[in-house]
Amino acid sequence: MSLRIKTVVDKFVEELKQALDADIQDRIMKEREMQSYIEEREREVAEREAAWKAELSRREAEVARQEARLKMERENLEKEKSVLMGTASNQDNQDGALEITVSGEKYRCLRFSKAKK
Repeated sequence: MSLRIKTVVDKFVEELKQALDADIQDRIMKEREMQSYIEEREREVAEREAAWKAELSRREAEVARQEARLKMERENLEKEKSVLMGTASNQDNQDGALEITVSGEKYRCLRFSKAKK
């Protein structure tokens, strides 16, 4: 009888070892799959981040170009304003004419009237 018990116990121990080995292999495979998934997701996130940074850099460069262009336009506008505003001068002529100089050309205005609405 003890031989039969030993055989049953040995068979049970062997089956238990096989089940444990199978469980360990299954866990190893699951961990590898999870690690592979994590690496893939990290790569995807890194690619999206790189694309986002490139787009951000491109947009910042475009904003800088537009700001430079606006600055030039503003400077040109200020120059035009100073030319137009700074060239009109009221002369104490006997006829009371207003002399205006625009781009080196002198203009005289003898009469003023209100603008019609």
